[in-house]
Amino acid sequence: MRADNSSHLVLSARRRHELTRAKTVRALRELDIAGVPVTFEAVARAAEVSRSWLYTQPDLRDEIERLRALDRRPLPTRAPARQRGSDASLAGRLEIALARNRDLTADNQRLRRQLAHALGQLRAAGIPALEEPTAPRHTSITIGPC
Repeated sequence: MRADNSSHLVLSARRRHELTRAKTVRALRELDIAGVPVTFEAVARAAEVSRSWLYTQPDLRDEIERLRALDRRPLPTRAPARQRGSDASLAGRLEIALARNRDLTADNQRLRRQLAHALGQLRAAGIPALEEPTAPRHTSITIGPC
């Protein structure tokens, strides 16, 4: 009678399966980080597994489909999925920037009024004011370097 070696075969198959899954997860991460479009074919090629095997793994299939759906959105630069900002986050950042712009515009107008008042007081006191700058004046709506 032969010895039952099936436990060794089961253990070997389990190890091979886990190794294959680890290679596939690593390939998914690398493709995402590189900004390469994530497709079943690209993952299968990078992980050296078959596409049919990928379709039989529900969690891997879901992750590939999720990343593939993200890749369909037009983005100027490809960033890894975990670093991409959500619409709510981007809207919040825009609102903060607009509020900061309003505050800076108000400060600029306040400082211009104070300067005009101070120059008026100097003129009234007979003190010569500073020379007019030779460079053209910029309005408060000018954006960019002077």
